[in-house]
Amino acid sequence: MRRHELTNAQWERIAPLLPETGNPGGRWADHRTVVNGVLYRTRTGIPWRDLPERYGTWQTVYERHRRWSADGTWSRILRALQAGADATAQDTDGSWAVNVDSTTCRAHQHAAGARPRSADRPPRKGGGARVDRDGREALGRSRGGLTSKIHLLADDRCRPLVWLTSPGQRGDSPMFIPLMQALNIARTGPGRPRTRPDRARGDKAYSSRANRTYLRKRGIKATIAQPDDQRANRHRRGRTGGRPPAFDREQYRQRNTVERTIGKLKQHRAVATRYDKRDYIFNGTLATAAIVIWLRDLIKEPSDTA
Repeated sequence: MRRHELTNAQWERIAPLLPETGNPGGRWADHRTVVNGVLYRTRTGIPWRDLPERYGTWQTVYERHRRWSADGTWSRILRALQAGADATAQDTDGSWAVNVDSTTCRAHQHAAGARPRSADRPPRKGGGARVDRDGREALGRSRGGLTSKIHLLADDRCRPLVWLTSPGQRGDSPMFIPLMQALNIARTGPGRPRTRPDRARGDKAYSSRANRTYLRKRGIKATIAQPDDQRANRHRRGRTGGRPPAFDREQYRQRNTVERTIGKLKQHRAVATRYDKRDYIFNGTLATAAIVIWLRDLIKEPSDTA
């Protein structure tokens, strides 16, 4: 086993979850070699053409990654690893909490310029990279250049649960409810998937009436900091301002786990800097980084416990 490759125990965990055959008329190249090549590229961020020869032809590795990003293979592997996460990341009182935050990833110049798939393409005026107005490829332009934003839910063990991508200039608060609706954690035994945590923690960016109402209707405790302007507005309105929302400082201190999860994801250079043109391929890259994080948490190697 080389650096950034799967150990034998990790490979045995995900091998049964991979497709058995490829195109009709022949079998695919060795899965483990190709998967290690994908993980190597995710961790180092090197161009596909510069993959070491030990992983085979770069076209095979890239095409496998593209195909599995499109058909949901990476997502299915991650979902299988996440089964029972609500039971392994409980708080001291036995509750299951999720933490929300976002991070911006600088997009490389090679990530821009993906041609629209529809025949109705907007006219391109002048030079520069094409940025779709509807955010189809989750690319946006700001003062810092081309950026993508990752909106993330993580548990208290610094493990990514679900994420959504958007253009870099997109706000955090409008993405909170879609994130919570996307949460779906399978159970290890019989029963429906877990879609409702006991508590949700977030910073001031997620403090809005719509988000708090959504959590209250679903019976989810909210630990979300309130910004100064909302607090001042409530005081200015007097009795009509209502009561301040409940806020548990001790619970809020545990929100740092989502920031640490983002740090783990961004250790993978293909996540910290986006090189993928298509959003679905970038999400596949995020899934491979998340799979590595989950495997390291579920399978403790001797070097990890020493």
